[in-house]
Amino acid sequence: MSARGPIWREPGMAALALMTCAGFSGYALLLTVAPLWAVEGGAGTAGSGLVNGVLLLFTVLTQLLVPRALERFGWGPVLAAGLSLMSVPGMLYGLDDGLAAILGLSALRGVGFGILTVTGSAAVAALVDPRRRGEAIGAYGLAIAIPNLVLLPAGPWIAATFGFGWVFALNVLPLVGIPAALRLASTLRRTTAEVVAPVDPVDDDEDVLRHLLSPILILLAVTLAGGAVVTFTPQAVDSPSIAAAGLFLMGFASAVSRWRAGVLADRYGAQRFVVPMVALTAVAMAGVAWAVARPSDIAFLVALLLLGLCYGGLQNLTLLISFAAVARRHHNRASAFWNIGFDAGTALGSVAVGVIAELTSFTTAFLICGAIAAATLPLALRRPRTVPAHDGS
Repeated sequence: MSARGPIWREPGMAALALMTCAGFSGYALLLTVAPLWAVEGGAGTAGSGLVNGVLLLFTVLTQLLVPRALERFGWGPVLAAGLSLMSVPGMLYGLDDGLAAILGLSALRGVGFGILTVTGSAAVAALVDPRRRGEAIGAYGLAIAIPNLVLLPAGPWIAATFGFGWVFALNVLPLVGIPAALRLASTLRRTTAEVVAPVDPVDDDEDVLRHLLSPILILLAVTLAGGAVVTFTPQAVDSPSIAAAGLFLMGFASAVSRWRAGVLADRYGAQRFVVPMVALTAVAMAGVAWAVARPSDIAFLVALLLLGLCYGGLQNLTLLISFAAVARRHHNRASAFWNIGFDAGTALGSVAVGVIAELTSFTTAFLICGAIAAATLPLALRRPRTVPAHDGS
């Protein structure tokens, strides 16, 4: 593989970007619209909150199984199944606004999302020379960020302006990514042909997780903070316009940071950026808590901008460290564990922080998030394990 030229020109990278944009379009469109549809059908706050909770639960359960599914069925069928499950169940929401039906379709979408997240990050490691892996992870992160930046805020607006049916119809977008997914699968079959599958998946899972515990715990802490802010900013901030502006700044900063952090990591090493970003995550959450308590619009916007830089950058860096810590034949499992850490942190940020805020206040809850991030500093200071790039065993 070439180490020169735009990263998109690496074999398979353009197909991965197209597939990712298409697949995450189905996620972004319905993330806020599906709970609103449950409310439209008569569900209360708790019922609507279950919609994305079920989605996330089945995402994590599926992520545990994706590496073995790839070994058994191959890239093409697994990718096509993931995109289909991201699309078709969402298009069927309009048939029934009852909570049971919505939760069942959300579970199917969670299976598709679990497939998409694990295969996408695993494909990056398989496609690109390790010397450019950080840049490739950044490009992959940008492909995720684009539909989230555009379609996440557009979904509720489309539903309110034109009706829910239009949003459900637009969920055909993941199916558009299937041709790109099949091209990607063809490239990956050639790229990974020499990698021998593990003999004992259970022992391998335990071994891989042991080496990945530090980066996954760091990731969990920052996604807990990010999940808490994304979920509860509309409730914690009095001004809807300030809440929207803050979340946009966080999303934009996260996208840019995740994209560009990889280039710096390839040049200077990933580890040197982890410690300051972990520390800045704690500072940013303290700033969020202070701005909510005061309140201060400027402080809130600055804190979310800073949090976004750490949120995006640490996603890239922890994934890069995770791939470097295990042999190539374990990259699919590393991807699965990394994605589980991401989604588990996001879930904790939504559920646990909500409980803490109800018992105390949002200020206290956000401060606890910052303290949890600060508690991972000793892990960030550890020298990470690195397996030689040529070690495929």
